[in-house]
Amino acid sequence: MTSLDAANRAGGLSRSREYLGHPLGLSVLFGTEMWERFSYYGMRALLVLYLTKYLLLPGHVENVWGYSAVKDAFEFLAGPLDVQPLSSLIYGLYTGLVYFTQLPGGWVADRWLGQKRVVVIGIVLVAIGHFMMAFEALLFVALSILVIGVGMFKTNTTSQVGSLYAPGDHRRDRAYSIFYVGINIGAFLAPLVCGTLGEEVGWHFGFGAAGVGMLIALAIYLIGFNALPEDELTKAKAVHKVKAPLTKEERRAVVVLILLCIPMTLYWACNEQQGNTIALWAADNTDRTIDLFIWRGEFPVTWIQSFNPLMIFAFTPFVIALWARQAKKGNEPSSINKMTLGCLCMAAANVIMVLAAVLAGETGKASWLWLFVYSAVLTLGEIYLSPISLSLYSKAAPPQILSTMMAVNFIPNFLGGGFLQGWLGSFWSSMDKSNFFLMITAISGVAAAIVWLFNKPLKPILKE
Repeated sequence: MTSLDAANRAGGLSRSREYLGHPLGLSVLFGTEMWERFSYYGMRALLVLYLTKYLLLPGHVENVWGYSAVKDAFEFLAGPLDVQPLSSLIYGLYTGLVYFTQLPGGWVADRWLGQKRVVVIGIVLVAIGHFMMAFEALLFVALSILVIGVGMFKTNTTSQVGSLYAPGDHRRDRAYSIFYVGINIGAFLAPLVCGTLGEEVGWHFGFGAAGVGMLIALAIYLIGFNALPEDELTKAKAVHKVKAPLTKEERRAVVVLILLCIPMTLYWACNEQQGNTIALWAADNTDRTIDLFIWRGEFPVTWIQSFNPLMIFAFTPFVIALWARQAKKGNEPSSINKMTLGCLCMAAANVIMVLAAVLAGETGKASWLWLFVYSAVLTLGEIYLSPISLSLYSKAAPPQILSTMMAVNFIPNFLGGGFLQGWLGSFWSSMDKSNFFLMITAISGVAAAIVWLFNKPLKPILKE
């Protein structure tokens, strides 16, 4: 057997098998990611409620291992804390660390174990963590295991999507858009299933449902294991090849991708206002009344949060079809231009909210349809940016450190979607609402301008 034959066998000849115009492995990764996101968002929907309404109250909190040490650490930084602020800080630290641990998860895959093995380990750890949440004493142990497990899972699953496609294959952008639909199906179903079980039946049933979701993800991944591509580490071992150092061009690509995190941080700080200031606007400044022939009433504030995931899997097929037509005509936008359009859509969505705020005034309420249109424009931009950024990193990153660089793509979610969006949201109460949305519009516009400037340095790397 020649070295090339060995490499092909290591890469998996099953990669040529297709389903609906894409490699079969995309369906495997779609299902795996959907159920992992189901478990993540299901558990996340319950966590703060579980802490504030049950676990951290007298009679239960005494059973939690390490509670005093964790509370003392937070109070050393923030001063005395009641149950609610302490719960929010625990929640914020957990969601932030989930994205931070993508880096060591990618590094372990690239250097030691390979992507597929690390994904399996990650799935098992996440399942264990969710089931451990059913035991009150193990709260912080469970959260720690979840942070490690998600860090090992997510970046390595995401990078495998790009590895299914040869360099220059225009289906890659569309593949990540399809993959992104799976993420949002899981995010949509999670609160309905895990949230309802947790609130109506028992907290532990909700966490248990999240654990069952991970077992389904594990089954899908193992069944489709042979349809997935091997990573560069495994292929190099198959032909006894020493990993080559990065070339000058590859080092340049790494620097450019790291710098791209700056505008992406700005974008995600604006996008994540959906769960922060937009939720406050929906509660205090929105008329949520629906008047139908057989029913008239006000729908819950939390329903606004379902607009985005619903629209993502409603709009994505049409956007993918548009890109396919553009590709046939030879005028499909480059990855950077798509991402620039995504940032501009974010700016346009917030202009809509400026108009809503001006018409409503400081004390009035705007129709919920303003939020519906805002969500539609924002979602269109998210489809143009979020999955495309995943595709971009998979195309531009050096193959031997692909998982590590895919983890870099999640740094803006950690910095922008966590810290910066919270800081921007702190101005909500002190600013005129129209001025606040103007501020978010300006930040989105700056992000668009900076992203567009990356066209020149990335063009020779991507060869688009």
